Amino acid sequence: MIFDSIENAEIYYGLGERFETAFEYLKNCDFNSLPLEKVEIDGENIFALPQKYITKNDDEARWESHRKYVDIQYMASGSENMGYVLEDYLDQTDEYDDARDVEFFDGEGDYLQLNGGEFVVFFPDDAHKPGLKIEEKEEVFKVVIKVRI
Repeated sequence: MIFDSIENAEIYYGLGERFETAFEYLKNCDFNSLPLEKVEIDGENIFALPQKYITKNDDEARWESHRKYVDIQYMASGSENMGYVLEDYLDQTDEYDDARDVEFFDGEGDYLQLNGGEFVVFFPDDAHKPGLKIEEKEEVFKVVIKVRI
């Protein structure tokens, strides 16, 4: 897992060309004109999933992880809490769904606060529980970039 500000994105270009492309997209994106639908950046290798939603209580969310894609979750506006833990510390509750590239877990982990202009990168062994309220529920605008590995 990586947690940082978009201002420091260049540090992570060494992770590969796809990561550089994804971070450049986020740094140069006009979020005001971004549709709330899948945006292909490099076909199925890199794509964006813009999302506007109301944050929720911890008990309304589930731990998840992915095998085919790395998540870069960028907060365009608003703030949310987000759980993170290595999936080895959790109990799998749902079998891996290859078509949706997701599996779900139950257990305990740690939390961070993701604010506007910040991002977190989740690799395949990083379980995460996104979209959680901080104190009160609020609307957030987040862009999840999926980077095929």
